[in-house]
Amino acid sequence: MPASPSTARAINDRLALELLQQEGPLTAGQLKSLTGLSRPTVADLVERLQGSGLVRVVGEAGADRRGPNARLYGIVADRAHLAALDVRTQSVAVVVADLLGTTLAEATLPIDGDTGTEPAVEQAVALLEHAVREAGAARLHSVGIGAPGLIDLVAGELRESSGLPAWHRRLVTALQERLPAQVVVENETNLAALAEQRAGAARDRETFAFLWLGHGVGAALFLDGRLRRGASGGAGEIGFLPVPGTAGLPSAVDCGGGFHSLAGSAAVCVLGERHGIAAPAGGPEPRAAAVVAAAVADGRDDFLDALADRLAVGAAAVVSVLDPGCVVLGGEVGHAGGAALASRVEARLARMSPLRTEVRAGELGGSAVLSGALRLAHEAAQRELFAGA
Repeated sequence: MPASPSTARAINDRLALELLQQEGPLTAGQLKSLTGLSRPTVADLVERLQGSGLVRVVGEAGADRRGPNARLYGIVADRAHLAALDVRTQSVAVVVADLLGTTLAEATLPIDGDTGTEPAVEQAVALLEHAVREAGAARLHSVGIGAPGLIDLVAGELRESSGLPAWHRRLVTALQERLPAQVVVENETNLAALAEQRAGAARDRETFAFLWLGHGVGAALFLDGRLRRGASGGAGEIGFLPVPGTAGLPSAVDCGGGFHSLAGSAAVCVLGERHGIAAPAGGPEPRAAAVVAAAVADGRDDFLDALADRLAVGAAAVVSVLDPGCVVLGGEVGHAGGAALASRVEARLARMSPLRTEVRAGELGGSAVLSGALRLAHEAAQRELFAGA
């Protein structure tokens, strides 16, 4: 059944907007070439998109740089403002950007573990509000939040967890209640994997597994180009994976004794101390990353081999079940380990599993969560704005 004229117009408009988003400003002739649409159809859609306030003339192209054919059309960047938050155990980071993804303001705030729930929430909200003012944004269209823990797929919020600060869950609810914006939340590891898939170490992969190596550990699974969350949204909670080499077994409310006890930031710092590499002061992730970076810089094969032995245990479990063909070591620790650590884990997987698996170091490090959260906000805005074009 052929599409109705209104449906066809909507499809064409969305295609043109996506091209302008990906390629930057284009002339009508370039849009015609890229879309395969007729010249009159392109002229009509450009007029519609200008009328909707989503597209405007941003310059001219060509040798003569004159006349209608030379006009460059681009997305109106300030048509919508977006925000992203990276919520960690002891801190929150925020970035505010325009519809083209240009960063307008960013800030980070440490939140002490002794801070009460409501004061912590107010500090985080104030940080976001300050960044919005600094960016000169009248209001936010969409806010993406990356946080540790399980996401309730039905309610779109963090599930209660005894292992995480109470202000995490309250912050998401508070922003949903107080902001005249669409607020979406996703697990931090899933967002980091999304960022690595779009603009990092996995940008050429449709299927891969991503290991987040930070304060805690987690996994994200991309299969055939799609992020897989599992029946309850908990796919990839690899910190709870029972593994050899720990003092006990994890429980439903405590990942101690699981893979977390081998590969979490605290365990990495303890391993460093055993090998004579002291961790500097600071937050959990930066301390562990500094230990790994020092080992790489000093050529400390003993430490890197020991860490690779640990990481390969968790990676092998993922590989044996999913056969992803590629594992990305993400987070600040994975990024700090670089090729030196990734190659060691790959060699161990080759000995442990018959399934050939490439191991890569993440390229985005700790910034991947914030980058992924911004993409989440952007996609939410794009769905609404472009659908109504």
